[in-house]
Amino acid sequence: MTIEQQLRERSGDRCELCGASDVLSLLAVAPRAADSADHCALLCARCQGELDSPQDHNHWRCLNDSMWSPVPAVQVLAWRTLKKLSSEVWARDLLDMLYLEPEVQQWAEAGLAAEEDDGEPTLDSNGTRLQAGDAVTLIKDLEVKGAGFTAKRGTLVKNISLTNNPEHIEGKVNGVQIVLVAKFLKKA
Repeated sequence: MTIEQQLRERSGDRCELCGASDVLSLLAVAPRAADSADHCALLCARCQGELDSPQDHNHWRCLNDSMWSPVPAVQVLAWRTLKKLSSEVWARDLLDMLYLEPEVQQWAEAGLAAEEDDGEPTLDSNGTRLQAGDAVTLIKDLEVKGAGFTAKRGTLVKNISLTNNPEHIEGKVNGVQIVLVAKFLKKA
């Protein structure tokens, strides 16, 4: 039996995300290969077309049901899509309810990280690429608005986090989590 036949049997010839029955095709859930039915999902053309950048947010309310699928590949797709829709209150609520086994969570995050790597990189003042977990040093005194202190030049900020904006990073200075402008930092 081919992988597609296994998926059609598993799903009852329906899209594993929205339940539609028209124009179904196999999708290997990255970064896994299409070498096993466990690494694939059967999706309709509409779901496959919007998977990378969801446009019709109401269509994705179907994830309320499909996120509870016992199939790890479907759980991964539901989690990733909800992450992309996290500006919607209902999507954040579903994401808060969704529990994934640790290995499935790693699979979901690995694929999302690979997609995000295609974006614009965050660069320090010297043009060096910054990544989550790096340590950086401030190259000038920065007034921290709302916290009532100035982050001094030469301050080391360890274990930074990247943001959606490639010009900003997040890190702890004086025990306070703040957003820093990358052009005022250099990789330590």
